[in-house]
Amino acid sequence: MRELVSHWGAELELAPPEVIIEWAAATFGERFCITSSMGDAVLAHLAQKVVPGVDVVFLDTGYHFIETIGTRDAVAATMNVNLLSITPVQSVAEQDAEYGPELYKRDPDLCCALRKVKPLADSLAQYDAWATGLRRAETHNRVIAPVIGWDAKKQKVKVSPMARWSDEQVERYIAENGVLVNPLVYDGYPSIGCAPCTRRVAPGEDPRSGRWAGTNKTECGIHS
Repeated sequence: MRELVSHWGAELELAPPEVIIEWAAATFGERFCITSSMGDAVLAHLAQKVVPGVDVVFLDTGYHFIETIGTRDAVAATMNVNLLSITPVQSVAEQDAEYGPELYKRDPDLCCALRKVKPLADSLAQYDAWATGLRRAETHNRVIAPVIGWDAKKQKVKVSPMARWSDEQVERYIAENGVLVNPLVYDGYPSIGCAPCTRRVAPGEDPRSGRWAGTNKTECGIHS
């Protein structure tokens, strides 16, 4: 599998996102899915063009903004994808009962592990490969993200079709194709996570500075 990843990662490095997605679907068939956090529907829009009915996995953490849930519902209603809304084992109330309220304030790493990392790992068990909207332009942690890589932690092929895209390319694609965008993006939230852990970003600030503000945390653990 790693030889396949190495070969096709180099082969498709400069390929358009649609070609990368098409390769993944042809290679892995029904054991391929995409994930979306519903900041926008760009990846889902790209995927539906070449893999109609593709599985789109969304993590419903129980802490999302209502606008994020609305974007998810709009994607399910208007796009040719099979949207799968995944929830953690425990509800927020059950987690509060076991760990105490507002775990996200006291131990954000544990909260993310319980409400994001583990549920995603469980949901990906039925797949051999998954695609993400991860881009190199987003953070310094992602600048070397391959378009096709091996996720050693999950033991799966990780596909990042949009890895090479700049912010401007994303914005242009949205404008030219009328792609659904979470309304919070236009209200000062360029990067959207769970409501308790996301704040508005001031002009000139790093787009992801509103995530886990006031802590040293920069990733939920899914991509690290």
